[in-house]
Amino acid sequence: MNTYLFSISSHPDAISINSLSIKLLQPKIDFSNYDYFIITSKQASKSLGQYEKEKYITIPALCVSSQSALSYENLGGDVLGIGAGYGDNLIAKIKEFPKNTKWLYLRAKVVASDFVELCKEDGYNIDEELMYESGCSSAISEVEVEDDSILIFTSPSSVKCFLKNHLMSPKSKIIVIGKTTASVLPRNIEYVISKDTTIESCIVESKNLLQ
Repeated sequence: MNTYLFSISSHPDAISINSLSIKLLQPKIDFSNYDYFIITSKQASKSLGQYEKEKYITIPALCVSSQSALSYENLGGDVLGIGAGYGDNLIAKIKEFPKNTKWLYLRAKVVASDFVELCKEDGYNIDEELMYESGCSSAISEVEVEDDSILIFTSPSSVKCFLKNHLMSPKSKIIVIGKTTASVLPRNIEYVISKDTTIESCIVESKNLLQ
């Protein structure tokens, strides 16, 4: 039984399929206007890397997961806090700060959670900048997957891109990195959610299924 990982990252214990093509954007930003960043992906940090570091690096970032936090730390930035892997979990952390705190959400063109919109409706001061956009890769379109495989999905986009060109066989075993990713699976599909929102945790679950 083969294990397939549908992600923009790879792992040596799975057949890694790059599920997305990423286009980094570089909008004009006056970083001096902001107290904190909100970062929910590694791609946001990659896009930040296109700017002069001294313009933004003193701004701490509230990150959705340990992976997104590491991506900002690798640039040299400080992490304000880390969520539990879901955008919705950041609402409580944002509400620990005064409403006049100036946040900048470095986001994708399409996002899976409306947590920022909910905070803004409650009076929190959050601006948004589109830092990158993604599309389905040719790799995920063309891959041939055996029916009795383990399929690991690490984002809602990876599920949606897979389903554009493939059916999920009832013989397949599905692992997802979190509840948001699980929410876009077909209704009749059984799945396992990894204990932590990391690829490594998904791989552990896949090995458990092989026992």
